[in-house]
Amino acid sequence: MGIRNMAAGAEIKETILRDNPTAKIGMMELDLSSLESVRKFAAQFKSCGLPLNILVNNAGIMATPFKLSKDNIELQFATNHIGHFLLTNLLLETMKQTAIEQRKEGRIVNVSSRRHKLSYPEGIRFDKINDESGYNSLSAYGQSKLANVLHANELARRLKEEGTKITANSISPGPIATNLFRYHSLIDVVVGLLGKYVMKNIQQGAATTCYVALHPQLKGLTGRYFGDSNLAEASSQAADPELARKLWEHSSNLVKS
Repeated sequence: MGIRNMAAGAEIKETILRDNPTAKIGMMELDLSSLESVRKFAAQFKSCGLPLNILVNNAGIMATPFKLSKDNIELQFATNHIGHFLLTNLLLETMKQTAIEQRKEGRIVNVSSRRHKLSYPEGIRFDKINDESGYNSLSAYGQSKLANVLHANELARRLKEEGTKITANSISPGPIATNLFRYHSLIDVVVGLLGKYVMKNIQQGAATTCYVALHPQLKGLTGRYFGDSNLAEASSQAADPELARKLWEHSSNLVKS
């Protein structure tokens, strides 16, 4: 597990071990809003010599006030997309090697959101991502989630072109009663009071991720979007291959700078 808050991660680890005493769980510190932290995590992981069959890009923040990351990238875009983009690229050779050695398909799952359909009108504001004027916290969240789908689609295209036995897909977990709404106090209170009655719990929210990461029936299926453990329809912007290629190039330039 890549964990930003190691104390919270230790509690999660204990909870999992109570339910599954034979589980083997490792934790490494990872702050996806920091390119330095992502590079450090990837180097540490690779130094362990472990195989890598499945990569779930799941961390995220939602609807934060405008803020730039340590690398001067709008915080939601930095955390929800750029961090995952760099992490995936840094771990891809390990995944390729694992797939060859084990003769087993690798799988990459980007956890997006139905909010990807509610980005800015232009989809990705390439020239204005770091511009505070015109910033809307929910649209910026939608932009970062749209980027998750576009990233998975372009990665899938590239891996398929190479003939690599790794699939890349994106999913929406659906509305989950978590602290994701902490930057919107009123919504957070409502979720706290009513969430367990009208929203998914954490296990239900994780179901689609697990389905796409593990189910044998999905072997070879790549570049697709899932919701509620089924194929789902992404937005027209998310299905735009030219937008996906442009995002890839833009993201590559950001992680190099």
